[in-house]
Amino acid sequence: MTSSIAQKRIAFVGAGSMAEALFRGLIERNITQPEQLYVMNRSDQAKLDRIHKQYGVHVSSDTSQREAYISQADVVVVCMKPKDAVTAFQELKVLLNERQLLISVIAGLSIEKMETLLGSRMPIARTMPNTSSTIGLGATGISFSASVGEAYRQLVIQMFEAVGIVTIVEEAKLEIVTGLSGSGPAYVYYFIEAMIHAAVEGGLPEQEARKLTIQTLLGAAHMVQQTQEDPAELRRKVTSPGGATQAAIEALDRYQFKEGVVTAVTSSAERAKQMGEQIITAKQD
Repeated sequence: MTSSIAQKRIAFVGAGSMAEALFRGLIERNITQPEQLYVMNRSDQAKLDRIHKQYGVHVSSDTSQREAYISQADVVVVCMKPKDAVTAFQELKVLLNERQLLISVIAGLSIEKMETLLGSRMPIARTMPNTSSTIGLGATGISFSASVGEAYRQLVIQMFEAVGIVTIVEEAKLEIVTGLSGSGPAYVYYFIEAMIHAAVEGGLPEQEARKLTIQTLLGAAHMVQQTQEDPAELRRKVTSPGGATQAAIEALDRYQFKEGVVTAVTSSAERAKQMGEQIITAKQD
């Protein structure tokens, strides 16, 4: 166990799926102990009871208890939806201090804007994990404020490595990480839907179509990962001139498949940025 995390009290403000993925990963990988973790939300006591029973962490929806958990924590992880950020940060402002570390998983909300909402230059790590973190196969982009020291940087990296892989990026690049890996699972699910639909339309039973599609995606992903070859080269190896695969690739090109994916990634990035800007607009109005 790494003492840098094991000795820290970590408070999760918000008890959604991403928060649960994180504290489950920390516990299952023996990075910290349940008694060091504090999980809270506003009203869903039934969910908190289930979390306490399943993981043994401290939980509370009581206002005074929540405030104590936050003010006494070494690390505070904010996991609320962007629309709830202004209200949440107004409450956090009087509870946090510059010796603590704030970790945000709020899409689009920049470090500068968090500092503005808090009126503080406390250490902040802005992260963009994805939903695959819930099964330990996440991909997380992380940016740090200037006040985050090396010890806190390593702590954040280790926390998110408990649920997948981590990449450190300049904050200006975090929106494109949102478009790529943050929203990326949805693009893959959509592609899987389309492949299953095509197979069923072609006469395969849905169960068999699903099984073959999933295995095809898994195999292709592992091939890229294990061989470390350029995906374009792997594609060329299975695309014989005049063959069935070439006909398929040409069909995708006619429908501007690559351009569609690029547009999807950039549209997600732009929307994430807009959501962050709207948070500040709501505060100023």
